[in-house]
Amino acid sequence: MSSFDVIIIGSGPGGYVSAIRCAQLGFNTAIIEKYSTLGGTCLNVGCIPSKAMLASSHHYAEIKHFADHGIELTGEVKVNLEKMVARKQAVVDQTSGGVKYLMDKNKITVLEGTGSFVDATHVAVAKADGTTETIEAKNIIIATGSKPSSLPFITIDKERIITSTEALKLPEVPKHLVIIGGGVIGIELGQVYLRLGAQVSVVEYMDRIIPGMDSSLSKELTKVLKKQGMKFYVSHKVKSVERAGDVVTVQAENAKGETITLEGDYALVSVGRRPYTDGLNADKAGVKISDRGQVEVNDHLQTNVPNIYAIGDVVRGAMLAHKAEEEGTMVAELIAGQKPHIDYNLIPGVVYTWPEVAAVGQTEEQLKEAGIAYKSGSFPFKALGRARASADLDGFVKILADAKTDEVLGVHMIGARTADLIAEAVVAMEFKASAEDISRMSHAHPTFAEAVKEAALAATDNRALHV
Repeated sequence: MSSFDVIIIGSGPGGYVSAIRCAQLGFNTAIIEKYSTLGGTCLNVGCIPSKAMLASSHHYAEIKHFADHGIELTGEVKVNLEKMVARKQAVVDQTSGGVKYLMDKNKITVLEGTGSFVDATHVAVAKADGTTETIEAKNIIIATGSKPSSLPFITIDKERIITSTEALKLPEVPKHLVIIGGGVIGIELGQVYLRLGAQVSVVEYMDRIIPGMDSSLSKELTKVLKKQGMKFYVSHKVKSVERAGDVVTVQAENAKGETITLEGDYALVSVGRRPYTDGLNADKAGVKISDRGQVEVNDHLQTNVPNIYAIGDVVRGAMLAHKAEEEGTMVAELIAGQKPHIDYNLIPGVVYTWPEVAAVGQTEEQLKEAGIAYKSGSFPFKALGRARASADLDGFVKILADAKTDEVLGVHMIGARTADLIAEAVVAMEFKASAEDISRMSHAHPTFAEAVKEAALAATDNRALHV
């Protein structure tokens, strides 16, 4: 029987990063992956392929405005969806291959098969050829991730009633794509197909899209996407989803009991994700699973069984790849006797639409609910020279700071390149910066990052310079 210092079940961003850190710390490490490619949901059917499709569709959308820049195209510009999907897959394959390279480089043992507990120190790996190998370790990390959720009355046939996985490899551009759920995944994929020519309708149970983010971001993104042609039905509860041939009918009801009926050729069910522990046999190791299906952990991501840890989507908190990576690193260092720390308030969230949406820290709603006195400063992208030069005028940066101390409590932005700009806010908040601190730092001109400085100036005695 092979013996290891650490066994990691699952090779997503949390799992493979944890494996690398374990190896760096000198641990003999094994990682188990049930699929034939490494990288988990994020690399194979999530973050990476969706960004590839967003990038390709963004290029197509931009072409329509080339004439404004003095670039004239002759002939019709067409979408080749098959080639677009093939490029997406090539990006996925290259990225997954990169993870395999990192496993080899760090001398990590990779076992392909389904991992399940035999007891608290032994894991069985059921392989595709029908054989099972049992391995043992002093420490085990559960990193099995999540799967798309659905509603009890919806039958997902993966043909016309689909999840995000199928939406990344459709054989055609939908005529009318009905999206159930206005969260990050639904909105991102909705914009992909909106750009490619589909009619897109979003049905959301809450009173706004991306409901977990600051309401000002939801409002601005809704305005921009409506301008692009996306239709929204917020505060609507889906009652039924039925398929008849190539037609999918979605019925939803608002708070007044009024019913709407939407007919499309595809319906994307995007109502969130659930922790995935199917077949893990956690009970055999004595590991507790909550009523919500999450592996229960303490502040050190340790389960009720001291040598078993869990990270990423399978535990509490935001289901984000970078959150899983931080947790994977933290657990490796805890096992090594170090004292790492994660500030979950400083895990940023991003929506990769265009304009991009990004945020870190507390929302205005959260500050009001907590009774914290704060001040707010905003700056619109349309006032930036860089934004005018590239015609990326939508959006703003908003900084929330403590009314007494001026410490930055939250940063919320929507606009060009905000997925990258948010890192400045994370660094500032990590070091307890005040709005004035940010306002006094030099920002290159002309850049989108100047909006961060100007928002900080606006939050500092309302003294933005360029508005």
